[in-house]
Amino acid sequence: MGRFIKYIIPALYGLLVYFTIRLLLDSVTGMKFWHRSWQLNSIEITTSVIMGYFMAWVLRRLFHYFDKSAPAKFSYSRIAKELFYVFLVNQIVVNLFMDPLVIFTDDGMQLYDFFDVNVIPLLYSIIFYGIFRSSSFLRAYIDNKILLEKITNDKLQTELKFLKAQYHPHFLFNALNTIYFQMDENVADAKKSVEKFSELLRYQLYDQQQQVSMKQEMEYLENFIELQKVRVSEKLKLDVRLDKNLNGQQVYPLLFLPLVENAFKYVSGDYSIAVNANVKGNEIRFTVGNSIQCANAPTKPNGIGLENLKRRLDLLYPNRHSLTTEKKGDYFFATMNLQLEEDEHKN
Repeated sequence: MGRFIKYIIPALYGLLVYFTIRLLLDSVTGMKFWHRSWQLNSIEITTSVIMGYFMAWVLRRLFHYFDKSAPAKFSYSRIAKELFYVFLVNQIVVNLFMDPLVIFTDDGMQLYDFFDVNVIPLLYSIIFYGIFRSSSFLRAYIDNKILLEKITNDKLQTELKFLKAQYHPHFLFNALNTIYFQMDENVADAKKSVEKFSELLRYQLYDQQQQVSMKQEMEYLENFIELQKVRVSEKLKLDVRLDKNLNGQQVYPLLFLPLVENAFKYVSGDYSIAVNANVKGNEIRFTVGNSIQCANAPTKPNGIGLENLKRRLDLLYPNRHSLTTEKKGDYFFATMNLQLEEDEHKN
């Protein structure tokens, strides 16, 4: 295609200009150009072809200048500017080559000759411009789309890292607060809590690959629950049911933590917390319920952890998740559903 545009199109441009002008002139004057001498026709045809190559060379130099000054920039203002220069180049080159042929042959330069010489080549020049520049602008358009997608993706990745990082100080504050009060009562138990805390922290710091298995995530939650049990009332009634089939499914880490953390934060009343996780097909359902005192019951999820969770779900599982909350009597429930893709659904 590159050779065709470079070597064939200019010749076709010159021939089309010549034969179109010739046919229009013959229609007006009644002349038949094939009755003219073949030497004269050959000179005119050769001159027109040379004009086509010269026009193509000048336009390529012009387009190279535009590409160098504003690479990969596609805009309507640029197209308008290039078309203006195409118009100027066309008027100069065409009149330079074609005017002598018209003036010194047949009946000289007439008004209709001037019109044909200046308008017809311009129309073909615009067509030539469209053919020559289509691939360049298509490539620039694709490059701009790729760049825009890369910038958008980088922005989303940065936002995800920021949201994920916010879990760390939130988690650290709660865990250290737990150990702080435990040290006043039992130093040995406090040491065990520090050990448990280090395991949780290690998971957050070192096991943050793109995705983790549900087995790892459930083990993390179990350790977190064990640590949280230390700081809550001894009358806490805890019911944790984790489906044994939750094993190799791949999920993004720390999605379930905010729901469990929120339950421990707001549990009151008869101090009951129920955690239930199961899988059915390619859907993971995670439900956390905690007892509440109606007067102090939250009506909707709140706190930085749950706000971040909703944003992370929107980014990581667009149109493949749901997060609902509801109050039933003296209990508050939060339910998350995740739809896994084929490559994530592995047992």
